[in-house]
Amino acid sequence: MQSGYLTLPFKAESENGISSVNGIAKFSAAGIVFEFEKKLLGLFGQGIMEMKLPIADILYIKYKRGVFRRSAKIEITPKSLSAVSELPRNKGKLILKIARDDMERAEGAVEKLTKAAEERAVLPPHSPVSSLFNDDDGEDETKLLNEK
Repeated sequence: MQSGYLTLPFKAESENGISSVNGIAKFSAAGIVFEFEKKLLGLFGQGIMEMKLPIADILYIKYKRGVFRRSAKIEITPKSLSAVSELPRNKGKLILKIARDDMERAEGAVEKLTKAAEERAVLPPHSPVSSLFNDDDGEDETKLLNEK
């Protein structure tokens, strides 16, 4: 995913069927951006919305192929439900239904996002930028320019 993002159309609905969404998910090494239209009872649209889910807020992501290869789904378990509050959830998970034509791209998107998360996990911790500018003379406070 070094070059941009991969876009997938999806559908999702709540477990009680009251709300549903149609939208696109943009997968990148930084996470997922969802653009969607939410509908209540399949009739009342709430306009186009956007929601970002950083890779750090994803606990688990899994691609599942459907029966007879007719469809697929991507299951995303977030670290916090507030991170996905705008999308309908099913038992705490986002379940993105993917059409047959997009199955291969969906599988590739999940693999690349998982790989990006693993690479991010093995990076060493970084030092704050302020540590680059510390003086060696042990001063605790910065002197003002007009002080003598």
